[in-house]
Order: sequence, then structure tokens, then C-alpha cells
Amino acid sequence: MPAAVDLTPVIEFLPCRTPDAWISAAVGCLPLLMIDHANCEKKAAATAMSLMHRYTDNTALLNKMSRLAREELRHFEQVLKLMSQRGITYESVTASRYAQGLRDKVRKKDPHKLVDTLVVGALIEARSCERFAALAPHVDSELGDFYVSLLKSESRHFMDYITLANSLEDRDVVEERLALFRSIERGLIESPDTEVRFHSGVPTT
Repeated sequence: MPAAVDLTPVIEFLPCRTPDAWISAAVGCLPLLMIDHANCEKKAAATAMSLMHRYTDNTALLNKMSRLAREELRHFEQVLKLMSQRGITYESVTASRYAQGLRDKVRKKDPHKLVDTLVVGALIEARSCERFAALAPHVDSELGDFYVSLLKSESRHFMDYITLANSLEDRDVVEERLALFRSIERGLIESPDTEVRFHSGVPTT
């Protein structure tokens, strides 16, 4: 069993906990959830690489996103391995509404666009971490241990994002943007959702 991680900063950062109804639904469709998890890791790496390409003059961002991208790709490989061992075919599945629902409110021009993108990244990473912890006790030991093993890096990723945001904008402004995106995030997590995905809302089926 991997070492325990203090998730207090993650829980305090997020606007709400994952509903029990989502956990029950997710446990009932683990193959689909693992495919979506692989997609999420791949997208997280791609987001980090995109930021590195776009903001080449920000050394702190380059260093943090380089490490984050490597870790997310490693997680992607680990999910693929677990899927292969379980006979799960990696196939295309639709994305949840979650990430796009957050990104719809990202401002269009820099430096505000970057600040919002980093705030959204922090929320996504924090939610991922919270959901790994929520799922771990309800799945088999191998998968549960894997989810627990991800907590340390995922909790650091959310801190990396919010630290970068605070370095670019006054803390009060970042808090205002964070309040907006927290409100949106709560709505996406707590409202009914027609699909079960790693970041989906309350399942309706």
C-alpha cells in the first residue's frame, strides 16, 4: 500500500466533494472509467506541452510544466498497462462536459488568458486527486493502490498551477477568478449528467 498523502489542501481548495452517486456509478463501469482516465492523463500532458510552447519566456512555467508533462505521460503508460492486464481495449470515448465547461469562461487575451488557464488547470488536477482518493476504497486492491500512488503528484500539480497563477496576477484577482471557476466547477460536479466519466457530474442512469 502506498504511503498516505494529506489531502487537506486539495479538499479545502475544491468547492465540494464528489457525490456518492458518482462513486457508485463509476465503480459499476470501471473499464470505461479507465479508458477515460487514460485520455485525461494524455490531455493533461498535452496541455502542459501547449503551455510550454506558447509561453517560452516564463522559466518557472517551463520547469513546472516539463515535469508535469513527464509525470502525466508516465501515468498514461501505467493506466494502459493496467488496462492491458485486464483485457480492456483502449478505444475512443467521448469527453465529459467538465473541462470545456470550465474553459468556456477563460478570458481571451493574455496575460488574463494564461491566469485563467492556470486556475482551471489547478481545479482539474485537484478534482482528479480527490476522485482518485474517493474511488480507491471501493475498487480492487491493485487499482486502489494505483490510485493512491497518484495522489502525491496530482496534489502537487494543482499547487504548481495555482502558484504560477499567483506569480502572474495580484492574489486578490486570482481569488476572484478562482471563485468564479469554483462556482462553475461545483455546478458541473453536482448537477445531473448523462455520461459517466472521470470528471462527470451526478449520473442520471
